Amino acid sequence: MPELPDIAAYLTALEPRILSRPLEAVRLASPFLLRTAHPPLSTVSGRSVRALRRIGKRIAIGFEGELWLVVHLMIAGRLHWKPPKARLSGRQSLAAFDFPEGSLVLTEAGTKRRASLHVLVGEDDLREIDPGGVEVFESDLPAFRAALTAENRTLKRALTDPRLVSGIGNAYSDEILHAAQLSPVALTHKLSPEQWQRLFDATRTKLTFWIDRLGAEARVAFPEKVTAFREGMAVHGRYGKPCPRCGEKIQRIRYADNETNYCARCQTGGKLLADRGLSRLLGADWPRTLEELETLKRPVWTAAGQS
Repeated sequence: MPELPDIAAYLTALEPRILSRPLEAVRLASPFLLRTAHPPLSTVSGRSVRALRRIGKRIAIGFEGELWLVVHLMIAGRLHWKPPKARLSGRQSLAAFDFPEGSLVLTEAGTKRRASLHVLVGEDDLREIDPGGVEVFESDLPAFRAALTAENRTLKRALTDPRLVSGIGNAYSDEILHAAQLSPVALTHKLSPEQWQRLFDATRTKLTFWIDRLGAEARVAFPEKVTAFREGMAVHGRYGKPCPRCGEKIQRIRYADNETNYCARCQTGGKLLADRGLSRLLGADWPRTLEELETLKRPVWTAAGQS
């Protein structure tokens, strides 16, 4: 699933292509993509793009008249920049957004249709679809800690819960926890002040690194190959390969739709997290599907831990 750095890269690539340009037409190949009926999708045609924004893991395109198109790519949805009036061919093509200089095409791999498109009006509608997690770069350590300790969760779950932290998913949570040298199953209520500082710093550092790297690539070419497995990642997708810090083999935990990668020496004191007790812990702490996780919502938490 595209996460904060990937969404930021899409926005970087879209800005010079569609900002201040009129949307000439929207072509839907899959009626299941559109999740709203009012206002109708046709109301955005002919209007110019006035803003681009990230809302969690969603891309929001703002038009004249306070209208917004909000795209959630979910797991397998991707965006592509094609020549004007590009054909929608194949089952993977769901929609095309036609602009004067090209067409933004939305595709989704696989047979399940999880990606979504909403037509919204104004800031109140945008707030309604925001899961409410804190923005890492708009928060200080107390606010970050308050959000993640609202419930006693494993660090892996807390970092990827959109109600708690905005924009982080399976891939970058692995990278953050490795950088912070913390176990993915450590409980949020058990961390020391020093560990909280490490986690907060690692979250900002890792996200900044990947936002900068992917953003630089997006300024050269449209990001056509968005993936959760990137060259240069320390642990995610690197099961069995050497840890870049200590050289030990990267381990993994599998549960439902999720896989967590970690270094036992760097993060868990050498303990392998692959027993029945762990499965029971994850079963109580983790939704069985990524769709369940993405539909969680709650108000933004303040530094005091109250909405």
